Amino acid sequence: MTTPCIITVAITGSVPTKRDNPAVPVTVSEQVESTHEAFETGASLAHLHVRNDDGTTTSNPDRFARLIEGIRAHCPGMIVQLSTGGRSGKGEERGGMIPLKPDMASLSTGSCNFPTRIYENAPQFVDWLAALIKEHGVKPEIEVFDLSMLFKAVEMAGDGRIVGPLHVQFVMGVKNAVPVDRPTFDFYVETLRRLAPDATWTGAGIGRHQLTLHHWALEHGGHLRTGLEDNIRLDKETLAPSNAALVKRAAELCADYGRHPATPAEARVLLGLPAAA
Repeated sequence: MTTPCIITVAITGSVPTKRDNPAVPVTVSEQVESTHEAFETGASLAHLHVRNDDGTTTSNPDRFARLIEGIRAHCPGMIVQLSTGGRSGKGEERGGMIPLKPDMASLSTGSCNFPTRIYENAPQFVDWLAALIKEHGVKPEIEVFDLSMLFKAVEMAGDGRIVGPLHVQFVMGVKNAVPVDRPTFDFYVETLRRLAPDATWTGAGIGRHQLTLHHWALEHGGHLRTGLEDNIRLDKETLAPSNAALVKRAAELCADYGRHPATPAEARVLLGLPAAA
């Protein structure tokens, strides 16, 4: 029996703007509508950032609360994952939404270079954020931008700072971080299987590499991330008209590998999450 494929839709992020693509959802109402369309098309997990109404980044817990409420009302059972990324806030602001008790939250276990800045995750901050995530019963998604982050996550799961089994996301194609390279991707997957054989994982390719990572992840039996946060185009000439259009492409690709998009209930079982209330 083949494993269903969890499709994560990263709807907004902190970088794309409506000037880049008018379909980027910014307000809470736009985000709820866009997530619902993606949910109807096959996404079972929503990775969420929030913005101010002028499009600037924020980690405002009130906005996250309104977004969670809207998604849970319109997308029954969908897994809600909140971003703790450093572009949206500083210091402990990045964990201010964790007490809302989403299903999941992102957790980067190290620092790396981004296109124009350092994505800084000092050891003390990582320990603090991991403890907060654990305290509130939230499952972390380990964002791996560098091999050292994988080893650190395995260490933290081994000593109890992270509650396993791990769920890991391999991010490739960020400028100045790990490029899209097949031998490196294969090594990532093989290393995870060796160090944490019970882990689940997702492949995320940035920009034009999104579709490449879809193919590689499906070949290896992993899961997919798509959405306007990572990629605003269907191809070089065509802007994606919606998050749902990107999810639809990913869902259709699953069939080429003998798999189907996981339902929210299937995704919860695969990730060890409780059934939706």
